[in-house]
Amino acid sequence: MQTLTTLLHLSYASLAAQGWNFTAVDQSVDVTRERLAGAHGFVAERDGRFVGTVAVRGPKPAGEAYIADPPPPLYTTAGTAILSQLAVHPDCRGQGIAERLMDAAEAWACEQGFARLALDTAEPAVALRRRYERRGYATVGGVQWQGKTYGSVLMCKPLGEAGRTIPHVSTLP
Repeated sequence: MQTLTTLLHLSYASLAAQGWNFTAVDQSVDVTRERLAGAHGFVAERDGRFVGTVAVRGPKPAGEAYIADPPPPLYTTAGTAILSQLAVHPDCRGQGIAERLMDAAEAWACEQGFARLALDTAEPAVALRRRYERRGYATVGGVQWQGKTYGSVLMCKPLGEAGRTIPHVSTLP
C-alpha cells in the first residue's frame, strides 16, 4: 500500500503546485486503504514498478462518508460506478497509460452492469475536465468538499444501452 500511496503523491504533486489540495496529494497509507475498500483497483506496471493506477467501485451507501464528507447524491445512485484516484507517474505521462487505465475501469464497470460511471475533479482543472469530456463525460453538478481549496465538478458518462440517461445533480453547499 505504501508503494501505491507514493505513486499517488508523485502523480498529484503537479496539481498541488497549482494550489489544489487533492486528497491524493498527501494522503496517508490508511487513507489509500480506505479509498480502495470496496473498490476494484487497476495498476499499470513497467519494469517491475507501478507507473499508474485507478480505482472504480459501485455506489456508496447513503450514510457512508466519502473520505470525510457525505457522498453527493450521484455517488449513492443505483447503477452508478465511481472512478477515483487516477494517477500516472510523472516520468510516464504522454504514453497513453491513463487512457488504458480508464478503458479498463470503464470496461469493468460495464461488465458489472453499471449504467453510468461518475467522477469528480477540481472545477479549475480545465485540462483534466477536457480529458474527461473527450471520453464522453459530461458535467452534471458540483460539490464543495470539506477543506478543499477549490470547488469540484461532478462528471458522468453513460455505459452501454442502460446508461443513456444521465441524472442531473445539483450543487451542494
